[in-house]
Amino acid sequence: MASATQDLDLFVREALARGESRQAIAGALEAAGWPAEQSRTALGVYADVAFPIPVPKPRPYLSAREAFFYLTLFTTLYLAAYHLGSLLFQLIEQAWPDPADLEWKIMQREGAIRWSMASVIIAFPVFLFVSRYMGKQLARSPVKRLSAVRRWLTYLTLFVAAVVLIVDMTTLVNNVLGGELSLRFLLKVLVAAVIAGSIFGYYLWDLRSEEKEA
Repeated sequence: MASATQDLDLFVREALARGESRQAIAGALEAAGWPAEQSRTALGVYADVAFPIPVPKPRPYLSAREAFFYLTLFTTLYLAAYHLGSLLFQLIEQAWPDPADLEWKIMQREGAIRWSMASVIIAFPVFLFVSRYMGKQLARSPVKRLSAVRRWLTYLTLFVAAVVLIVDMTTLVNNVLGGELSLRFLLKVLVAAVIAGSIFGYYLWDLRSEEKEA
């Protein structure tokens, strides 16, 4: 498979060097049985600029410095999102308490509220600061969008948010079918859906904007 990919890359490079158009190259590859996606990928390696030889585009790269910033960014995002949800869950339980709750559980809830508030107060400003800093870096140098760490963590975040949404909706449907619905439960489902949905929607929009720019 690796050899076939190398042959494809070599063919595309030599064809472009000889002045063949991208449409003609894509047509030849299609006639030879190459999938359209592989042809587009091979052609996309080279910039569409006027130059005697094919000019390669920047490729995904790995930078230790950017890895630090993106790991900090997404870690604080996870912490802030988790503890915001935990805080709202605890406040919902406090506003609509379960009569069966024991005293020790109520005291434990107060500690959980303090811990979640402290986590959000620390993690969210750090997330905003790093996000703003990296946003300026991307605006100044769009090629930084090719950071391998950024791409992996973005798709991982989309995956985690999608899993939370699926589990959240599954739990809701399960309780509806079982006839076990309460205001407290519905509010918790709504909190989880809003937090996970907001994160999923934002990063999906970011990826689509990046693809349009490309």
